Amino acid sequence: MDQVLVTRRLVDGVVERLAPSCRVEQHDSETPMGRAELLAAVAGKAAVVTTLDDVVDGEFLDAAGPGLKVVANHAVGFHNVDTAACAARGVTVTNTPGVLTEATADFTWALLLAATRRLAEGERLVRSGEPWAWAPTFMLGTELTGARLGILGMGRIGRAVARRAVGFGMELSYHNRSRLPSEKEHGARWVDFGELLSTSDVLVVTCPLSEATRHLLDATSIARLPSGAVLVSVVAGIVDELALAAALASGHLSAAAVDNFEREPAIPAELLAQPTAVLAPHLGSATVRTRRAMGDLAVDNVLAVLAGKDPVTPV
Repeated sequence: MDQVLVTRRLVDGVVERLAPSCRVEQHDSETPMGRAELLAAVAGKAAVVTTLDDVVDGEFLDAAGPGLKVVANHAVGFHNVDTAACAARGVTVTNTPGVLTEATADFTWALLLAATRRLAEGERLVRSGEPWAWAPTFMLGTELTGARLGILGMGRIGRAVARRAVGFGMELSYHNRSRLPSEKEHGARWVDFGELLSTSDVLVVTCPLSEATRHLLDATSIARLPSGAVLVSVVAGIVDELALAAALASGHLSAAAVDNFEREPAIPAELLAQPTAVLAPHLGSATVRTRRAMGDLAVDNVLAVLAGKDPVTPV
């Protein structure tokens, strides 16, 4: 039987699907394996189900040995995997796109509404026990109806976010590496990066992380957003977190919401100190149905490759 390593606890019923045909070793914890522990555990495995915290590089592949056939990343992204090194050794890499689109788009709108309507600030105030009273000027936020929504990255998640904007009657624009074949279908128009920045009352970031997009939204780019704009990001590494904190502190941005961070769980103290920042602990795909679908897809990929078939979702 092929040996399979699962590096994290998955939702009930997923790992059990491997048992009939594989010998499974699982790190049954919500915290990631330490590097030394991971390198020891991967030795001799034919397949590994990884998460974004597991760095798959030459050292990892050396530790696994020549029998490793597939790395199934339990994530839509795969920036933790050296795909070139895997390809050079004949190791298939897979991910879990598609199944988390709707849940992540829903959560993006939860962040957007929480930021624009100051929900997190209001909840903290109520829980603090400090006195408060309604007033005509009390905790005024930003109204979305008729506002200009910009989407940076019009992939599956970006398009799902756009569909949800229809009910708010927002003016929708986007920037992507390529234009959508039918912009009318999504009610959006393509603009260049500079125009996207200058015309977005609310900017939503959903583009994938790459060397080209890392810190694409730095201090200079953020300064090009309109005064009082709101920035929402569900992808780590695109937004310079210190630059974001400075823009909130100066008042240039009225609010921001972030779900993924560059060095999770560490978040810069400067960003934590901003009362107008809504900060979530990587919850975009965190529904039972979606996490089960992600786990099932990772398992499907493992079983396919071990059976000599093409994976369902090759990277």
